[in-house]
Amino acid sequence: MDYFTNTPLVEGRLIKRYKRFLADIELRDGSTMTAHCPNTGSMKHCAQAGARVWFFDANNPKRKLAHTWELVEVDNKYLACINTHRANHLAREAIESGLIASLAGYDKIQTECRYGNENSRIDLLLSQGEAPDCYVEVKSVTLLEQDGLGIFPDAVTTRGQKHLRELMEMVSQGYRAVLFFSVAHTGIQAVQPAWEIDPTYARTLKEAIHHGVEVIAVGAEISTQSIRLSRVLPFHIGG
Repeated sequence: MDYFTNTPLVEGRLIKRYKRFLADIELRDGSTMTAHCPNTGSMKHCAQAGARVWFFDANNPKRKLAHTWELVEVDNKYLACINTHRANHLAREAIESGLIASLAGYDKIQTECRYGNENSRIDLLLSQGEAPDCYVEVKSVTLLEQDGLGIFPDAVTTRGQKHLRELMEMVSQGYRAVLFFSVAHTGIQAVQPAWEIDPTYARTLKEAIHHGVEVIAVGAEISTQSIRLSRVLPFHIGG
């Protein structure tokens, strides 16, 4: 989708990312500014000082920070979208376009529905007539380790562990449950859990797969004009 048509991106150089939600950026004219960083993870390999970055003006006078960091160039050759708020929209577009065959045929998609035993909200709830509902939890992947392998998470995530437990519970109740990796990094060609970063999450994911939770990873095409999910990627449990 051409997300950046109405809000064109502006290029700069990253000075530093700090306090999770702040990023200092140097502009082409040598001036500096602070932008909002819409990513709660560690952003490992995606926040290197001096990297080219792109940001946009939110055009919202009520915001404390007028600009939002969107893209980063990694290793001088890949683009990654660090705005994790894009992931759900990208996943929904991919499903509605028919890109993911295993999720085709649903005629209703709801978002942010309450579910489960741990006070959660599911990212996407797919429905079709008398067929079992399909609960889809979306995660954004931007950590490229080596040889095209992307891993998730990039930091310990107790929230992510909770989501896996909720998905397993949905399967036990007779529904479909899917963990959807929205891979927003052009260098990533396959995905697996980050065993060294969060072994508890990785073990829980392995258990979830054993209980019938499905895993789908989909890679993105990214430019400074648009971003869209375009290809299903291999997933490996690793470990």
